[in-house]
Amino acid sequence: MNRILKIGLMCLSMLLAGSVCSCGYAQNKSKTKTTKTVKKAQDANYGKVRHITKAEFVKNVYDLDKGGAWKYLGSKPCILDFYAQWCGPCRAISPFLDNLAKKYKDDIVIYKIDVDKERDLARWAGASSIPLLVFIPMNGEPQANRGALPEAELDNAIQKVLLKKSRNL
Repeated sequence: MNRILKIGLMCLSMLLAGSVCSCGYAQNKSKTKTTKTVKKAQDANYGKVRHITKAEFVKNVYDLDKGGAWKYLGSKPCILDFYAQWCGPCRAISPFLDNLAKKYKDDIVIYKIDVDKERDLARWAGASSIPLLVFIPMNGEPQANRGALPEAELDNAIQKVLLKKSRNL
């Protein structure tokens, strides 16, 4: 009986020792995953269309509260896509904008603004009909387009208006 008890205690201690090692390994693995998760979060919007709020708009595009002359605050040209979830044409161009965000990830930024959630921004932009795309170059005035455009026309507008390149189709 003593022998069975000793074997049982040995197994239990080995099991507990294995759990401790396993937990330690899990913690180290967890720290690695956390570091990777933070890195992914930093890069999460790189090459993607970004949904923004009024607070982000004021910080990254134009300070509405200050008003005054137009001065773009971004570091890359951008497109503002004023849209609504219920809008068919808005949903139709969404994949085009996703593709173009990936294609021009180093050159431009594409922002989406939900007109139902950000009514102040929609009013400021005059987004009475949607989709409304506002092309904002680094220098110069923004240019707007109402309605859905095919992907090739959006690409052409990026080249000519935002990147100031002539494009032969």
